[in-house]
Amino acid sequence: MDELPDHARNNRAAWDRWATDYVKDGEANWRSNEPKWGIWGIPESQAGMFPVSLEGKDAIELGCGTGYVSAWMARRGARVVGIDNSEQQLATARRLQREHRLNFPLLHGNAEAVPFPDASFDFAISEYGVCLWGDPHRWIPEAARLLRPGGWLTFMTNSWLLYLCSPERSDEAVGERLLHPGFGRHRVEFPDDDGIEFHLAHGELVRLLRKSGFQIEDLVELRPPEGATTRYTFVTLQWARKWPCEEVWKVRRT
Repeated sequence: MDELPDHARNNRAAWDRWATDYVKDGEANWRSNEPKWGIWGIPESQAGMFPVSLEGKDAIELGCGTGYVSAWMARRGARVVGIDNSEQQLATARRLQREHRLNFPLLHGNAEAVPFPDASFDFAISEYGVCLWGDPHRWIPEAARLLRPGGWLTFMTNSWLLYLCSPERSDEAVGERLLHPGFGRHRVEFPDDDGIEFHLAHGELVRLLRKSGFQIEDLVELRPPEGATTRYTFVTLQWARKWPCEEVWKVRRT
């Protein structure tokens, strides 16, 4: 667990610096019992991130941040574990656990290498966690290892199209032109941003999921409702209503 790959070391330092920017959102989501997902606050009825029932399930959040997704699962009867690469993010999560009197394990570590035995969980989830900031060739096989046969993995991240149209500066809004090649690149470092992201083309991601032992059940390309707002500046509502900027993958362990 101490031997972090370079991208995980880099992202740990970055997220420890960024953690204060996510406290307010974390507090709001802990106060709510109705999940809203991603940058546009898409309701659970549209995103379908959770299975029909979590009651009595062993669940893990891979890249839990301030822990609100884990809290939503715990309130639905799951036995939850959260793991995150940033100690500063987890400090917020632990404070909110105390304030809301809701306890579950929170681990400081890399979700590409989780200290649990094989087949420990029924459900794994990531909302802009390891599915964006972790190497998919590491974290996807690890998620498969952690899940029991028939277990589900759900993850939400930026769409492949959003990445292809993203300018080199992360503070500039995405436009209507393809700016990145669609082949040969999956590790992304923006010049003005300290984080290292990972983006795979759909075909490559499908092959990796299947090779890792997953059956693909659904891909939901999300469209925010009219009038939706976001605090993020890298995409406009006009763009996101014309093309998907977020996507949800739902896969099952065979």
